[in-house]
Amino acid sequence: MADHSIFDDGDDPYRPIRVGDPGPAGDAAKWGMLLSRFMRIVALFWLLQGLMHWRIVLMAKQSIFDTMPQNAAFAVLFFAVLDLVAGVGLWLATPWGGVLWLLIASAQIFLTLSMPSFFIGGYWLIGVNALLILMYFALTFEAGRDFDAQRLRERRRRRDKTARAAPPRQPPQDSKPQ
Repeated sequence: MADHSIFDDGDDPYRPIRVGDPGPAGDAAKWGMLLSRFMRIVALFWLLQGLMHWRIVLMAKQSIFDTMPQNAAFAVLFFAVLDLVAGVGLWLATPWGGVLWLLIASAQIFLTLSMPSFFIGGYWLIGVNALLILMYFALTFEAGRDFDAQRLRERRRRRDKTARAAPPRQPPQDSKPQ
């Protein structure tokens, strides 16, 4: 893991989702830790889903383009590739992983609405994806709030520390002799 101590609080955009030691944030990093765990759990499901799509592609007796409608075959390939990529991005807790996962979850919802029998579970998949998306946004929001609150506490602590360390100001002495 890279050394993140070189960053100032405002320079580290990945701090709310960094996996590992919470460092100086302490308890304020709990939402970020929950977010990263959530992303890893969802990553496992998406990796499994991608592998199931690849099983369809690789275990078919004939080409899927010969046995399935062309748009369904393209959808299987689309999800076979992008589910795995999104799963890796989620596992690494990267911002692009979350964005790609949101794109794929939205595509699954759209495809389930247009072809209900394409995915196992049909309309239940819409509810599960919607619930996961809401949980992701809620955890991301809370992790960001914790990060902002920690930054404000740290700024106040630094300001108070410098105010106590500064000598009291004395009024300026007049340089004219009296």
